[in-house]
Amino acid sequence: MSDVSRLPGLAEHHWAWQAEAACRGLGSRQFFHPAGERGEDRAARDQAAKEICADCPVRDACLRHALDTGEAYGVWGGLTTEERRAHAARSTVGAVA
Repeated sequence: MSDVSRLPGLAEHHWAWQAEAACRGLGSRQFFHPAGERGEDRAARDQAAKEICADCPVRDACLRHALDTGEAYGVWGGLTTEERRAHAARSTVGAVA
């Protein structure tokens, strides 16, 4: 579950980027895997989601949101859960060094 204590709050300017998102109106199915999805099916869904993200005008804001709030599931800003964890780990190591 996401850590809601990290959410930026109710102020509209924190969420305005979402109105311009390429995924707006597509539903969550493309971006969040169903229970038990593995292998080629999961890879294909993730790739399709990343293709939507690739041309998104707010991709950076979406990824920043996911990293800042610790989004634990789904494709956000063109990165899967595992890719965001690796990104966060690299960022943490770089900050410590």
